[in-house]
Amino acid sequence: MATDSALFEFLLRQGDNSLVLGHRLSEWCGMGPALEEDIALANTALDLIGQTRLWLSYAGEVEGAGRSEDDLAYLRDAYDFRNALLLEVPNEDFGRTILREFFFDAFQLPWLHALIKSADERVAEIAAKSAKEASYHLERSAETVIALGDGTDESNTKMTVALAYLWPFAGELMVDDEVDHAMAKAGVAPLPSTIKPAWNAAVNATFKDAILTRPDSEFAHAGGRNGFRHTEHLGHMLAQMQVLQRSHPGATW
Repeated sequence: MATDSALFEFLLRQGDNSLVLGHRLSEWCGMGPALEEDIALANTALDLIGQTRLWLSYAGEVEGAGRSEDDLAYLRDAYDFRNALLLEVPNEDFGRTILREFFFDAFQLPWLHALIKSADERVAEIAAKSAKEASYHLERSAETVIALGDGTDESNTKMTVALAYLWPFAGELMVDDEVDHAMAKAGVAPLPSTIKPAWNAAVNATFKDAILTRPDSEFAHAGGRNGFRHTEHLGHMLAQMQVLQRSHPGATW
């Protein structure tokens, strides 16, 4: 795989992860269980959308086809997206939303710290800026998982149900493929699998305090990061997210 083609795919993965999770979190705006949580989720969504702009802008430059960050966000179909499946599934409830964010944050923070050492200066710069935000995201999501898991019987039950649903999606974040190997060979990024020890440590420590039992299964759904297989939920989400640009192509204001 040519380096430019692999780099474009790599950048789409970073941008799409942030975009899709950012949009999912934004769905809580005005609907949070408490004012503080409502604002915190909205702020996290804004951070992620800001990171999306950096990744997708660079992706458009690397592609060289004249597509902007907005073109890549609003004018691609579901199977052109490269986000992990974990991030596109519906929020369902507050517990599942927070646990999903924690799983991503526990990967994203060490991942960004590794990318700061990238041989690609733009990747390193974006990672350095994003890591500051990711540090807060992980601290907050971990604390909230603990508060819900070690809260009431009802909150613990809901977190247990959320865990059973989300666990099979989490592993895809750390599965290597040919794009990852091309990026590792070029010195752009480490293999995602190298982040698994740090992810495991964060998950195990948080689950211990949250009184949650880590599932034994290592099965992981896959297909989102290469666009081969997305859930039906991504198409529904994009229909809402992209409706203005699709209805009025090229509109400016």
